[in-house]
Amino acid sequence: MTAQTSVTESGFPNARPRSLARPPALRPGDRVAVLSASSPANQAELAVGLDVLRFAGLEPVVFPSATDGGSMRRYLAGDDKLRAGDLCAALIDPGIAGVIFATGGYGAQRTLAAIDWAGLDGLPPKVLAGYSDVTAILEAFAARLGWASLHSPMVTSTGGPYSFGSLLRALMRPADAMTTRYPAAVTLAGGTARGITLGGNLTLLSSSVGTDTSLPARGGILLIEEEHEEKYRVDRMLTQLRRSGYLDGVAGIIGGTFTDCGEPALIEEILAERLGDLGVPLIAWANIGHGGHQQAYPIGIAAELDADAGTLVLLDPPLVQQS
Repeated sequence: MTAQTSVTESGFPNARPRSLARPPALRPGDRVAVLSASSPANQAELAVGLDVLRFAGLEPVVFPSATDGGSMRRYLAGDDKLRAGDLCAALIDPGIAGVIFATGGYGAQRTLAAIDWAGLDGLPPKVLAGYSDVTAILEAFAARLGWASLHSPMVTSTGGPYSFGSLLRALMRPADAMTTRYPAAVTLAGGTARGITLGGNLTLLSSSVGTDTSLPARGGILLIEEEHEEKYRVDRMLTQLRRSGYLDGVAGIIGGTFTDCGEPALIEEILAERLGDLGVPLIAWANIGHGGHQQAYPIGIAAELDADAGTLVLLDPPLVQQS
């Protein structure tokens, strides 16, 4: 199936948006797959992250891609077949409750090209949690299968108690994760908007345009975040999203962190200049993305953005709480 973020329950733009298919929340004792769809994981950080998951009451199952040190190329966790095979095996295995990605880096789009999507049709949704390069995976599963997911810390980047606490709350107590406040948010265009949450890393969103796994922002509350990019490249990627039609009909925009991308005032200026004339609520510096103190952000969930208050209120819990 193809997800349509513009669909509402009554068919009108101002009606309540309809969330994508939400996976079950995790429970203590659940087995979760740890794998890489992208680059090799730092093994010391992986060991720490696995212990953190165990302390949280989960049972991590480490797949071969999580421990591959770059057997094909130094920047890839094994070949495409290995990474795609690990992901599909985890999703098909009824004993695995979800996937928390080991790391980001580069390679997720190659992984997507190697996936047998027909073999995943009809599967009930499972948790997919990660960010950075994993943006491509989350976007693809929303576009191709209609699954909701979590843009969140990963096993090698739990980000300390604050970030990992936000992830665990969303994964295991989703009813407590309905309201998110962004204390450092700067309002670039005020107002409120309802839509389906989507987005993630700007580089991945712009490089996915034109593929069958891109999920256009129409009717959505779009997250964009980035790190280590020159200012002109941020400008260029935003321009690409505009020119491609990706941003047509977007309902609201959340600018997350732009770590090491230049002076904050200049980033705000670029965001306002490239996005402000869209006429939708727009904030910058929500603490989502690279740079620490990250909050989990659901993908595919009906929500309301209040750009003046710097808050995002979900209309459904990000996952389905199990009894």
